[in-house]
Amino acid sequence: MQETRRALEGDELQTLKELALLGALAGEEKLSCSSLADRLGVSTQTASRRLQSLDEGGYIDREIVTDGQWVRLTDDGEGRLHAEYTDYRRVFEEHEDVTLVGTVTSGMGEGRHYISLPGYMRQFREKLDYEPFAGTLNIDLTGESIRARRQLDSIEPVTIEGWEDEERTYGPAYCYPATVTAGAETYRIAHVIAPERTHHGDDHLEVIAPEKLREALDLADGTEVTVDVEKR
Repeated sequence: MQETRRALEGDELQTLKELALLGALAGEEKLSCSSLADRLGVSTQTASRRLQSLDEGGYIDREIVTDGQWVRLTDDGEGRLHAEYTDYRRVFEEHEDVTLVGTVTSGMGEGRHYISLPGYMRQFREKLDYEPFAGTLNIDLTGESIRARRQLDSIEPVTIEGWEDEERTYGPAYCYPATVTAGAETYRIAHVIAPERTHHGDDHLEVIAPEKLREALDLADGTEVTVDVEKR
């Protein structure tokens, strides 16, 4: 089970933002508690306590040396700042389409099984207006698209509710309307599917459609595709 991080207080979030502005998001940044305290407008002791708290919470990694400390935001720290950024986008901006690029790869065969389950398939027909092909198109995202994927948080998904049968409970999944383009060919009726429970990381994308996309777009492992997730 994934560890749940302690929620950040407002002053800790402010400190995390200042560390990112200093360069600790791009890589390790050397700083002193006194210099950080000046930027935050607090005492050196308070700055030190905040760094310790962020370190213990898993939001930063740091190495203390004789003349200061090297600090770097962890993936959890970057994710927390990005969540804050997404919230502000919801306040000040209209939703925008998200473009993701990657290469086709072979999956583990899980998609075929889960897509076909009756508790999911019934909802696909009702909520997506089509019956998906029993399987997913698996895509390994580029580094830039891994970061861009977080923008999906600003788009309202179609929620496929969790359900249960006599043997087990199945978690929900979230579907985002999308088009898939390979070369000059575009398939316009598809959805990025993001199961709540998955073995894949953010570098991997799964797409469903009424047809087998590998055949419809003549795709092979290694083919570059563009997935445009649409605001609707």
